[in-house]
Amino acid sequence: MKQFKAQEIVALLKQEIQSYQPTLVMEQVGKVIEVGDGIAWVYGLQNAMAGEMLEFENGEIAQVFNLEENYVGTIILGDYLKIKEGESVRSTGKLMSVPVGKDILGRVINPVGQPKDDGPTIVPEKYYPLERIAPGIADRQPVFESLQTGLKSIDAMIPIGRGQRELIIGDRKTGKTAIAIDTIINQKDQDVICVYVAIGQKESTVAAIKDTLQRHGAMGYTIIIDASSSETATLQYIAPYAGCAIAEYFMYEHNRHTLVIYDDLSKHAAAYRQLSLLLRRPPGREAYPGDIFYLHSRLLERSIKLSKERGGGSLTALPIIETQEGEVSAYIPTNVISITDGQIYLTPELFFSGIRPAVDVGISVSRVGGKAQTKAMQAVAKNLRLELANYRELEAFAQLGTELDKTTEIQLERDRRLVEILKQDQYHPMPVAEQVAVIFVGIEGYLDKISCSQISQFEKEFLEYLKIHHTEYHKIIASTRNLTPEAKEILKQAIEAFLPGFIAKSQDKKS
Repeated sequence: MKQFKAQEIVALLKQEIQSYQPTLVMEQVGKVIEVGDGIAWVYGLQNAMAGEMLEFENGEIAQVFNLEENYVGTIILGDYLKIKEGESVRSTGKLMSVPVGKDILGRVINPVGQPKDDGPTIVPEKYYPLERIAPGIADRQPVFESLQTGLKSIDAMIPIGRGQRELIIGDRKTGKTAIAIDTIINQKDQDVICVYVAIGQKESTVAAIKDTLQRHGAMGYTIIIDASSSETATLQYIAPYAGCAIAEYFMYEHNRHTLVIYDDLSKHAAAYRQLSLLLRRPPGREAYPGDIFYLHSRLLERSIKLSKERGGGSLTALPIIETQEGEVSAYIPTNVISITDGQIYLTPELFFSGIRPAVDVGISVSRVGGKAQTKAMQAVAKNLRLELANYRELEAFAQLGTELDKTTEIQLERDRRLVEILKQDQYHPMPVAEQVAVIFVGIEGYLDKISCSQISQFEKEFLEYLKIHHTEYHKIIASTRNLTPEAKEILKQAIEAFLPGFIAKSQDKKS
């Protein structure tokens, strides 16, 4: 073994001392002075930022919510029962962020990015802040691309464009979530990443939605963020912001088109109200704090169609709001209506009379999507909305027992068939070419000789006939997105060839 001389040891020590670079690590640490109901009051974090992420000594995380003179109010994003008074809290200097990456595609996660399914551990590529200032006008461009829902009544009369915010509103059990799920299923092969945010839903409901999306091959491009009713109000509060941040990652980093569904923002507002009251913020109308409008406006303003210079991606938002007894003038519904670019209003009367989706054409509107609607749909559906609105009035008039003239009776019968044509089964979205064909047949009056009860069967058989015998029609619509004179002529020939046989077959069944 080599023996070191004293001079060598001294030289080595001198070298180490001279090369030593002292580093000073400063951490701001506070103490928990009160904890309970998902919130904690912390003393000693004078330099904390609003929205900053804090870490407790047991590893749980929290977000700074209230900045008081001597202490801060925080919301705990974990199990608050594990946190005790007197424990230390460390300031991280980072804004609250969510892990993002391609690993989360097809997964069910909670709002802080932890998996809730049986899949492997998620390895994040980076972290995206929950809160982000919405891009300005220079970074945006007008909405011009269509986001097809696959639902005839919506794509024809209340079209949605990529980058739009379209509210789905109605009483409970009127099919709001069904429209959202159909829209996700219809994005298959459309190059759209979908994020479904479940706020305050039952675990069984979220499991059923996941199962439905898997059966229709939609989970591969979908992420489910589950902040169920069993979770704390804090996780329900951050859930939509987490969903928006994940969608923004795919939009900004990969120039993708994204769709985010917030189901629903009524429960989100209630969770925020709970947190605000616990943190002693003054209540206002219906006990909601004064900044409740800002809660949803800063979320929905992040929906965007990016300019070409920024990559041209888009973030489309479909927020859902539940009304009580159809009261659209309540506080939260009016707030969100004023923020969004239109609303799809569903009514129990239509739903229980068998008209599904139960879209009320009179009050539903899309303020942007018409510019993004395909020319083929515009060609056949330009007067559809007006005709159905007139039908509602004529039907109410006819129910009074008033005698109608022959022309009005003919129009009423035709409109009844249009209503039947717009009915659609759940989880069966329809391609644009088939929607255009069906609406064309109704608008042109070819269904006048068929009873309303046979229209569903007619639609099924006619579309099958069109697919087998007139494949060129689908090719024209797919390539041009327009109902060209050639495509219109093919439709006319197809219906004139198919209709007599269908009528004869129907009469044989009756006899």
